[in-house]
Amino acid sequence: MAGEPRFFVLSGCSGGGKSTLLSELAERGYATVEEPGRRIVRQETRNGGAALPWCDPAAFARRAVAMAMEDLQQAQAADGPVFFDRGLVDAAAALEQATGKPVLQSVCSPRRYHHMMFLAPPWSELFGQDTERRHDFGEAVAEYERLVNAYQALNYTVVPLPKAPVRTRADFVVSMIAV
Repeated sequence: MAGEPRFFVLSGCSGGGKSTLLSELAERGYATVEEPGRRIVRQETRNGGAALPWCDPAAFARRAVAMAMEDLQQAQAADGPVFFDRGLVDAAAALEQATGKPVLQSVCSPRRYHHMMFLAPPWSELFGQDTERRHDFGEAVAEYERLVNAYQALNYTVVPLPKAPVRTRADFVVSMIAV
């Protein structure tokens, strides 16, 4: 099943350096899309909402699915490669986890990214909690394992990111998409 050849997902372990890598790619001139989850947490916190992963995980995941679909649509207008910090597969996997209902195939199969996706491995030295990331490292690793399974179930080629400085990671990603 072919995907959008210009759309690349950075996914994997929470606190694994995805957002830092996305910032580096943006500095190099690539189009980027910020993680839906962080945007939702900021909006809900600012507005006193409850669609937060620690309050109402299902509502949070539904919002993330909708936002990821909008992100895919809006990214069509960008020229060249577009890098997504997480995306629709991550949101659908979270929705499955929160509701116990299988939605991954029905939500994600018609809307695909490039077949090659980049996966940040668990990296305890980088992991840290903040106002938008309240879960601990053990929960982040469990999420990582769910995401590996989700991407593989959808036949994505999982490319692990090296545990290396951000510039090295960005060089690696850029070299992989040039192939």
